[in-house]
Amino acid sequence: MQKRTAKLALKIGLTVAALAWIALKVRWGELVDAVLRVPLSTWALVWAGFVAGHALGVFKWRYNVNLGIASARARLGAMDAAQCYSAGMFANLCLPSIVGGDAIKALLAARVTGRAEASVLGGLTERLIDTFALLVLIVVGALWSSAAMPGWAQSVVQVGALLAAVGALVALPLLLRRKLERWPRKLRGTIGRTLVSMRRLAARPSRALVVLGLSLAIQGWFVLLNRELGRSIGIEAPLAVWFFAVPMTKAITLAPLSVGGLGLREVTLAGFLGAMASIAQQDGVAASLLWQSVLIATGLLGGVLWFVLGYRDGARTGAGRDSLLALQRNPSRG
Repeated sequence: MQKRTAKLALKIGLTVAALAWIALKVRWGELVDAVLRVPLSTWALVWAGFVAGHALGVFKWRYNVNLGIASARARLGAMDAAQCYSAGMFANLCLPSIVGGDAIKALLAARVTGRAEASVLGGLTERLIDTFALLVLIVVGALWSSAAMPGWAQSVVQVGALLAAVGALVALPLLLRRKLERWPRKLRGTIGRTLVSMRRLAARPSRALVVLGLSLAIQGWFVLLNRELGRSIGIEAPLAVWFFAVPMTKAITLAPLSVGGLGLREVTLAGFLGAMASIAQQDGVAASLLWQSVLIATGLLGGVLWFVLGYRDGARTGAGRDSLLALQRNPSRG
């Protein structure tokens, strides 16, 4: 209990510190002007592009879940997958991190398919691949944008990328072969599920490559959308800088360091854009806030979709439970 309280206090403290930095360093008038400079049509197109990326994400997540389900009848259908995925996006607005949204998706998928293990492991496998894809983008972006970094930073990036590649090649086989009882007792449940997922990936490398390709495409697309929002407020940073700053910012905010990444994302993105492309702090914060508005709008759309799809015929989860169409055909059930 004391550890949880201490962690929560640390998160709140870092969140307050990040917001205080923004309040002190940013010229609020210029920040508001930057946000208002964005044409509504541009924001709407970026939002539509983000939703389209998540539509591909639905296919990717469903593909991972169904890999562990042998029975064709029990597999997750397209509409069920869209509904569960939408609930996860909505949950991301309320829960501490995207991991909370993953848990909601797995819970609903288990209810729909009756295959809890496949739902959990499928979601975990997807998260592992997404994390690896994010690391790939960070390394590629770092090497690509190294010319925009100070000399010492270039050396750190090059050495770090080499060590990361060598470390992954050496450590991964060792982790897969390490027996579960050798891990600390408190971590065995999580590590056990993770190892099972990694072993499944090792057994099906071609399918893992398909999912990795989809993940790289989706996350790369999101970087381009971030850049488009930045350009709409006058940020002219090289594309290489965006491909480092955006994935690196996402990786930092995934860590449970602040409440939902609030403030931390703005400070981090503004810091990278300022250091690598001499972008004014208020413009970097404005770009991050605009992206946050896209995330919030998509999360709210996810809540609406989860609710509405719950009323379709055959829905097994959602607000409607039994479909309104089914009730209309059989009024005695009402």
